[in-house]
Amino acid sequence: MDRLKVSLLGSTGMVGQKMVRMLSSHPFLELVKISASPSKVGKTYEESVRWVEGGEIPESVREMKMVSTNPEDHKDVDVILSALPNELAEEIELNLVRSGKIVVSNASPYRMDPEIPLINPEVNWEHLELVKKQQEKRSWRGLLIKNPNCTASILSMPMKPLLSLVSSKKMIITTLQAVSGAGYNGLSFMAAVNNIIPYIKGEEDKIPKELRKMLGSLKGEVIEQAKVDARVTSVRVPVKVGHMGIINVITEEVDIDEIKRKLQDFRSFPQERNLPTAPKRPIIVTKDESKPQPEFDLKGNEMATFVGRISYENDVLRLVVLGDNLVRGAAGITILTVEVMRELGYV
Repeated sequence: MDRLKVSLLGSTGMVGQKMVRMLSSHPFLELVKISASPSKVGKTYEESVRWVEGGEIPESVREMKMVSTNPEDHKDVDVILSALPNELAEEIELNLVRSGKIVVSNASPYRMDPEIPLINPEVNWEHLELVKKQQEKRSWRGLLIKNPNCTASILSMPMKPLLSLVSSKKMIITTLQAVSGAGYNGLSFMAAVNNIIPYIKGEEDKIPKELRKMLGSLKGEVIEQAKVDARVTSVRVPVKVGHMGIINVITEEVDIDEIKRKLQDFRSFPQERNLPTAPKRPIIVTKDESKPQPEFDLKGNEMATFVGRISYENDVLRLVVLGDNLVRGAAGITILTVEVMRELGYV
């Protein structure tokens, strides 16, 4: 199997470190270039990173020299993965795309652009077809693919099979989001410990917009957005890893057993092709009323999405959804997107 040469931008952050770890043992993606801030160029990865991922830095990258984000430093790679901060990503990524590189990015700029695919592989891998016209319309030499917000990526998984089973798309969603979603230095200990913060800037607008795009249907060269009417409240909770969403769908009577069966049986292109980063069961339905729980369910199942407490009462269908925000919501979804692109011949 031919290996693809990969660059990683933003390699020293929490998501970047997850990608380094996952790529170190990947069967056909080979990490050959790493970059971060300009002050680190020329240093080894070990010298540049404050390693918080746990365990040792993978040997394959420990002594690798950091390079810049300039296209010249990435000209001999097949695809570039980006874990750059949002405020830096737009200019750097577009510069690389214009130079002819394929960029798969976690950053938010251009997620809602109608010509840029926003991909959660099990949910909307078909939307990758947008790249066929991207170069022509933009006069780009390369391609730009975006991954969704970490919470939207987790919530969209059960919504994919669920939307065909409910009569209404009106939803009330409350998200309980781990502190790691703000980055390693994004939320101070004094702000988070023994506390709940009932506001996360930008999340409540971002989540429903991204859900509508991902869950939409590709009609020719245009995505017809899903008619998801969601009111979202986002809350930061003192949990290290794991984003939870409580979804309440206002709908006519539903068959709970059928919903559980459809969720549990859900499979998609990544599972059909047995891609290495794809979970065998993308949705795991829990029977225990006290589940899902970040502390007990996510370990060893970082790419799966858990759904529990499924019930219907007073015209409201309720589900509690849980996923790993750093893996399913960020690092893993980026790598799985590249695997799908390779399988379909886009890279």
